[in-house]
This record gives sequence, C-alpha cells and structure tokens, in this order.
Amino acid sequence: MSDHKEHGAGQQPWTLRAANLLEMSESLVLVVIGVALVLVAVLLLYSSVFDLNAAVRLGTGEIENKAIAILNTVLLVMMTMEIVYTVALTLKSHALKAEPFLIIGVIAGIRRMLVITATSTAVEQPDEFHNMLLELGLLAATVVALAGAIWILRYSAHRYTKEQLDEGEPAPD
Repeated sequence: MSDHKEHGAGQQPWTLRAANLLEMSESLVLVVIGVALVLVAVLLLYSSVFDLNAAVRLGTGEIENKAIAILNTVLLVMMTMEIVYTVALTLKSHALKAEPFLIIGVIAGIRRMLVITATSTAVEQPDEFHNMLLELGLLAATVVALAGAIWILRYSAHRYTKEQLDEGEPAPD
C-alpha cells in the first residue's frame, strides 16, 4: 500500500531501504564466514604439512602411521575450500546453488571411505568388520546417488539452455 505512493525525488520506501540493508548484512556475514573458512583451511593444511615433514624425518614407518591422518586432513581442506567456493558463488549471485553442496557430499563420502578402508586392517572382531562393510556399502551408495544428482543437474541445465537457444531466447547467466 505505502510502496505505491509517490515519494520525493531520490527517496525510497522504507521497505526497499530495509531490504537493501539486510542484503548488505547478508553479504557481510558471508564474507566473514568465507574468511574464517579460508583461515581454517590454511591452518589445517599447515598442520598436515608439519605432520608430513615430521613423518619424513622419522622414516618410512612413521610415514605409514601418519599417512591416513594426513590424507584425512587434506581431504577436509578440500571440503572446506569447496564450501568457500559455495560462499563466493552465493555472494556473486545472491542465490544458493545445489551442485557445490553435492560435490562436498561426494568428497566427504569418499574421505570417509578412504579412512575406513585404511583402518580396516586393524579390525579383529567379525561384528566390527561387518559393520565397517555395511558402512562402506552405504557410503558407496550415497556417493553414487550424489554423483547421479550432479549429473542430473548438469544435464538438465545443459538441456534447458539448448532448448532456449533453439527457441531464440537469450541464454540465462
């Protein structure tokens, strides 16, 4: 109702000003989140490099002991940076995209599968081994489902764009 009234030159309705303020607040919070995530990723990577350096100095036995932890941490850095990428995309487009989250899920599933596989040699009880196999199966199914969802998103976006170009409409950004 008040949005349709005429305002003085250069004045905006208070709802538009409030929406702009909230949008700026959202962007500020996303920037802080992105910076915090980058700092976490850098510290994790530094920790991994420090562990790798220490393991190399102590010999091959220590490298074998630390390899799983280092791999786990590096994959966690990858996941963190994929989240940073998602935050950056959200800042640019002001829209939440599904595909980066699906990719994070795939990386997380593969990360867990690698850790389970690497630690499976230490399992001695059949029940515990059965549970590990069950978890591996569920993780594999989850990774396949997420990869399928990524394929569907990409295929449908490609097909949608192709149909628009065939109809003579401009392609979406």
